[in-house]
Amino acid sequence: MIVLGLTGSIGMGKSTTGRLFAEAGVPVHDADIAVHTLYAGKAAPAIEEAFPGTVVDGKVDRAVLAKHVVGKPEELARLETIIHPLVREVRDDFLADARARLCPVAVLDVPLLLETGGEAHVDAVVLVTTTPEIQRERVLQRPEMTPEKLDAILARQMPDAEKRRHSHFLIETGYGLERARRRVAAILRATAAMGG
Repeated sequence: MIVLGLTGSIGMGKSTTGRLFAEAGVPVHDADIAVHTLYAGKAAPAIEEAFPGTVVDGKVDRAVLAKHVVGKPEELARLETIIHPLVREVRDDFLADARARLCPVAVLDVPLLLETGGEAHVDAVVLVTTTPEIQRERVLQRPEMTPEKLDAILARQMPDAEKRRHSHFLIETGYGLERARRRVAAILRATAAMGG
């Protein structure tokens, strides 16, 4: 089975591209959804213990948690030691299931794939990208997003130009959905040629 790492900075269209892979019949593991699920269940007690007052009705309140960790590298690192092993466990279960179902390709949708060394765990990296102008326009349309918040997020992410150098496939999302869909199909043809 070929494992593709799907990544891209905020506002590049990665979530939409993940859905295009799923539409094509490829199992897709979304790391962000895994974290949301863990925050609403398995990870909540450990996070509450480490950051008292962050869990409400059995779920991590992300806004409260953010006040504990944003701009505090040591606190963020402490959170990551709780959540990352759980996310890896969910990912490994997903891959085991995809292998058991004899899926030729599986996708790991991981926003910080390259920043965290995740490319070592995939066969090829697929980068979702667009122009900086389109990226900013998309992100600034989000509720409660500000230019300052966006700049802080981008400062934590590897620059797109550098991500391109580490990627095997690019999907440009500034040209519309159909073009992105055709690119996904082309990547799947290329991975079929790679074999398992």
